[in-house]
Amino acid sequence: MTTTYDVERIIADMGESLRAHLASRGITDPTLVGIYTGGVWVAERLHGLLGLKRPLGSLDISFYRDDFSRIGINPQVKPSRLPVSVDDRHIVLVDDVLYTGRTIRAAMNEIFDYGRPASVTLVVLAERTGRELPIQADVVGVHIATSAREHVKLYGPEPLRLTIVEGL
Repeated sequence: MTTTYDVERIIADMGESLRAHLASRGITDPTLVGIYTGGVWVAERLHGLLGLKRPLGSLDISFYRDDFSRIGINPQVKPSRLPVSVDDRHIVLVDDVLYTGRTIRAAMNEIFDYGRPASVTLVVLAERTGRELPIQADVVGVHIATSAREHVKLYGPEPLRLTIVEGL
């Protein structure tokens, strides 16, 4: 059985939640940074919804993964691009699926290699069960309870489709 979600509606709701979250913290000029690949797709849509002027950043965390020595390099490594200095900036880190927390840890390691941000806000389209590290998102589009046999996957970029499938 495959479950699908209305991703555009979820992202629209996330945009409103993120706007409120940033306002409550007094953040008026954040820098959005998406994690390749799905996080960039989600970040592009949020960037447009929020009407941000600062360019969107992107991270490829392939070299920062803690399983790099076991699985090898991703054959499609993309360059990371942070269009502004991260020093003293409010970074909004965007990913598609928060699962174990290891991707987010790797992304934060990479961000801190570029400098010291004022803050990092984590935004994810989907949060599923199975966390291995104490990482939680500030804004979540959808919470998904999954079994060990199920996988959550974002397909895109046009259209974006979030699905839960058994035994990928």
